[in-house]
Amino acid sequence: MVIEIDNGSGFCFGVTTAIHKAEEELDKTGHLFCLGDIVHNSNEVERLKQKGLVTITHEQMQQLHDVKVLLRAHGEPPETYEIARRNNIEIIDATCPVVLQLQRRIRKSYSEHRDETLPQIVIYGKRGHAEVNGLVGQTEGSAIVIESLAEIDKIDFNRDIYLYSQTTKSLQGFKTIVEEIKHRIGPDVEFFSFDTICRSVANRIPQIRAFASRHELVLFVCGKKSSNGRNLFNECVDANPNSHLISNENDIDPHWLDGITSVGICGATSTPRWLMTQVKEFIEFIVDN
Repeated sequence: MVIEIDNGSGFCFGVTTAIHKAEEELDKTGHLFCLGDIVHNSNEVERLKQKGLVTITHEQMQQLHDVKVLLRAHGEPPETYEIARRNNIEIIDATCPVVLQLQRRIRKSYSEHRDETLPQIVIYGKRGHAEVNGLVGQTEGSAIVIESLAEIDKIDFNRDIYLYSQTTKSLQGFKTIVEEIKHRIGPDVEFFSFDTICRSVANRIPQIRAFASRHELVLFVCGKKSSNGRNLFNECVDANPNSHLISNENDIDPHWLDGITSVGICGATSTPRWLMTQVKEFIEFIVDN
């Protein structure tokens, strides 16, 4: 049996940097707070917990004083930094550079029009997602979030529109929304769209489809909280219906391997390489025994 791990799968740059910063501090002090799960993968969160990383909520952060807190790659709204300032909390900022640039662009669009009739700032993204919360926070909560074309009626097509996207959303989905807005806006409305989707994520779609189609069986390793993971897994299924979503090797049904000669193992931008290797070793053990 051929068992291949997808070389393009695994942590993106932002997640890699956040974990590196966490491990650096943990190696020095053995203790660090992290605001929210450092990555949407419970296996990696548990590994870092064993090293001393303590995951906290925003409510818990408000009660802390004189400590260090890591901000993960997803980014945070301005109020989080204000809480840190008031409580003398040292921030270890691991916000992804792509997300940070997007926050600045949205904040600039908002601040430049505060004294005028504000345009609608629209964010194509998942409501309640950590990154989206941070983006909405740049507009003092006024941005409109739309998750899909089905929610486009939230927009007033007779007012100016600035459209941005969560960095991990579908490029095709964004283009579809742009075209629909262009079709529906009033004659005197100004519409500006900014493709702010991370290319390292967007490029994963054609890569993972090609990988999935090369194998008889595909095992997509992903945390249950990963939005990026669900999107990529759907692409796998579309390219190869014999694809299964698993959290770790314990989710594997040995019967999936019956008559199979080629297995592809892949994952999200939040899936650690060591976990995919663990899945491969488990399959090898089943086959050999």
